[in-house]
Amino acid sequence: MGVFETLSSKQQALVQEHLRLVIEANQRVNLTRIDSVDEGMVLHVEDSLSGLEELNAAPEGMFGDLGSGGGFPGIPLSIASGREVVLIDARKKKMDAVSEIVSELGLSPQISTYAGRAELFARTQSKRFVALTVRALSQLPVLLELASPLLMKDGLLICYKANVDDEELAAARRVQNMVGMSLVGDRSFLLNDEYQRRILTFKKTAEPKVKLPRQEGMAQKHPLSE
Repeated sequence: MGVFETLSSKQQALVQEHLRLVIEANQRVNLTRIDSVDEGMVLHVEDSLSGLEELNAAPEGMFGDLGSGGGFPGIPLSIASGREVVLIDARKKKMDAVSEIVSELGLSPQISTYAGRAELFARTQSKRFVALTVRALSQLPVLLELASPLLMKDGLLICYKANVDDEELAAARRVQNMVGMSLVGDRSFLLNDEYQRRILTFKKTAEPKVKLPRQEGMAQKHPLSE
């Protein structure tokens, strides 16, 4: 049984309506490559909800969703957990469309949006979140750097991955100490008995040893290294 089936009927209806509205809005704004409800229920909804276990392990409070796109995994997770979330994405057109969807779902102000880079957001929202979720955005070392200044002490970075090779994980292990993070969870599973998934969880354990956030784009162009 998937996580979706464990939700209340009201939660299920909200999650399904979110997906429907995303597919509808996709005709105007590029929110997703998925154009069918059946495919979206697996690759967006169930995939998003697969990290609920990790989010529930975070301290009480608000979480953020980096590179949120059409609101996955942030919106389904917020509906399922009851937590407030800020959806963060650099693409304003996407966030404007998602804001309209959130309003139509009646989920404001539980779910809010920020259109801009994570580094800029961190300059005014330092240590705001108890958790950050991120799905298919970038390599782990980049995610660790972007997340650290946004997380409060003991906050969790929950990374949704399809595949993580040894080189990427080794690079993350080298960087984590520099940014005050530590790998605390690594769970692999099959989504819908078909798609390989892996969720890696890092905890904010200390203040970073380097000044963060760096200038916008530096994490991707010049990743931190030992």
